[in-house]
Amino acid sequence: MSKKLFMGVLGLVLGLGAAGAARAEMASPIILANTCFSCHGTDGQSAGAMPSIKGKPADYIATMLTAFRNGSKQGTVMNRIAKGFSPDEIEALSKYFANQQ
Repeated sequence: MSKKLFMGVLGLVLGLGAAGAARAEMASPIILANTCFSCHGTDGQSAGAMPSIKGKPADYIATMLTAFRNGSKQGTVMNRIAKGFSPDEIEALSKYFANQQ
């Protein structure tokens, strides 16, 4: 194998590995929170039938999201949504909404 070809393949492999590592990192809380805004309102202040989550204690939000995630609490779509969040993402979301005033 020529040195040029070897270096090209090596660069491609390293680049793909870095891209995979970047995808594995957790999204920022505001990006995660965008999932919540359509039902719970901008910044978690609901104007409709869904409960507001803005300013709720982080422990409460984390408990609810975890319950939806593990199926111990039922909801219309929250079970499916919460299953998409890792425990770290649930913690980040909980802190984000708790800090909204």
